[in-house]
Amino acid sequence: MKKYLILLITGLTIHVAQSQESVDAIRYSMDNLNGTARYRAMSGAFGALGGDLSSLNSNPAGSAVFANNQMGFSLSSYNNKNESNYFGTQFTEKNDKIKLNQGGIVFVFQNPKNDWKKFSLAINYENTNNFDNAVVSIGTNPNRSISEYFLHYANGIPLSTLEDFSYPNLLHDEQQAFLGYQAYIINPVSTAGNNTQYTSNVAPGGNYYQENAIYTSGYNGKLSFNAATSYKNKLYLGINLNTHFIDYTQSSLFYEDNNNNLNSDYQVTQVEFNNELYSYGSGFSFQLGAIAKITNEIRFGLAYESPTWYNIYDEFSQRITAVSSNSSGSLPADVVNPNSTNIYDPYKLQTPAKYTGSFAYVFGKKGLLSIDYALKDYSNTKFKPENDPYFRGLNNVMSNTFVNTQEIRIGGEYKIQALSLRAGYRFEESPYKNNTTIGDLRGYSTGIGYNFGNTKLDLSYATSERNKQQGFFTQGLTSAAKVNSKLDTVTLTLLFEL
Repeated sequence: MKKYLILLITGLTIHVAQSQESVDAIRYSMDNLNGTARYRAMSGAFGALGGDLSSLNSNPAGSAVFANNQMGFSLSSYNNKNESNYFGTQFTEKNDKIKLNQGGIVFVFQNPKNDWKKFSLAINYENTNNFDNAVVSIGTNPNRSISEYFLHYANGIPLSTLEDFSYPNLLHDEQQAFLGYQAYIINPVSTAGNNTQYTSNVAPGGNYYQENAIYTSGYNGKLSFNAATSYKNKLYLGINLNTHFIDYTQSSLFYEDNNNNLNSDYQVTQVEFNNELYSYGSGFSFQLGAIAKITNEIRFGLAYESPTWYNIYDEFSQRITAVSSNSSGSLPADVVNPNSTNIYDPYKLQTPAKYTGSFAYVFGKKGLLSIDYALKDYSNTKFKPENDPYFRGLNNVMSNTFVNTQEIRIGGEYKIQALSLRAGYRFEESPYKNNTTIGDLRGYSTGIGYNFGNTKLDLSYATSERNKQQGFFTQGLTSAAKVNSKLDTVTLTLLFEL
């Protein structure tokens, strides 16, 4: 067998069938706590309050609470810390970023002679999710090798397909088998062209040292066009029309080696497997909301956020390198680099709707206490077109894997003349039935603000933590690292009354 292979198809792009997974749906369905410093300092508990640009995300009726025109911008520092545990080996990876994550303006039109006393228009942009992150897992797997991944896809595929076709002309499953076969990670049981069974060519014996690094970047942005009105300053009604943006890049590097006993036959002792994913797209959603001012102290809020209907495009590329050795030494590396980008057919994603009920108690001009309670049924997440066989099966999996979740946000504020002190707490249930793939989230926040008159300056600190299991691959080698993820953010907001 020839033990050195370079496959180059320069600059070629191709259209292939879908390869989306449920993790892609969750990525774009979950929101993080973002927005202005005041909003973050109170953990986003603004559904019955309004009067903050980011409160429009909780309840669009909130813009009619503003007394004056206002414009604001927010700058945030993100610090991600991921502690992984893979078969007893712990590793910590950190990632820091500073981003301009929010900007908006609201215009308030007064009409004191009419029962509909106020009308407001607002535009606000926010990063609903920041994807800049890094998770690195290292450990020794006592049982499973990366060859299991390629065997999963290869078994059932004729050997002639892997020998006579090139990477760009294959479907996704066939491409994975092709990479494993061409790098000699797997061998056919028979050399006949109609062979459909394969075996591992990785040196047996277990104790495979493995590293998996996943680096992500990008954002999920939301641009809201808002209109709201108030009736006798007792009832506030509002609507948002939202445009969403996705820009996501994921680079993953998997490495494996072993020092198992060798004989005169060449077997694979080292593997490096690179995958690059770029996803981009846009979407639309709307929100409806109401705030009722029962007394000067007591307020209730109710809001509905529709599903977001996304159109998404994926581009994907791969590269693999393997080293074969025997008892006498090692051969030059087998490099399989298609230098080709898979451009998948565009697809649609429908995220779940969200319902929020809110309560707030205002202590005159001294302070306030606010509580938001939200429901979001992730089992309603759907890839479309639903009549596509692949998406139909994936949607069934998601409906049985995801659950209806509850979220609680509590926030408080106390004013000492021009100075405001704030704090908050939030709890969000896991979207998974097993509560382990992604665990529950708990977060705490605090902040201060100072009113200079026509200018306000707010500062907040928020921290959140959740556990999850980071699977390296969805098939074959499904061993997962236990990861504790902690996110700390510091946000500075500058507001101007116009």
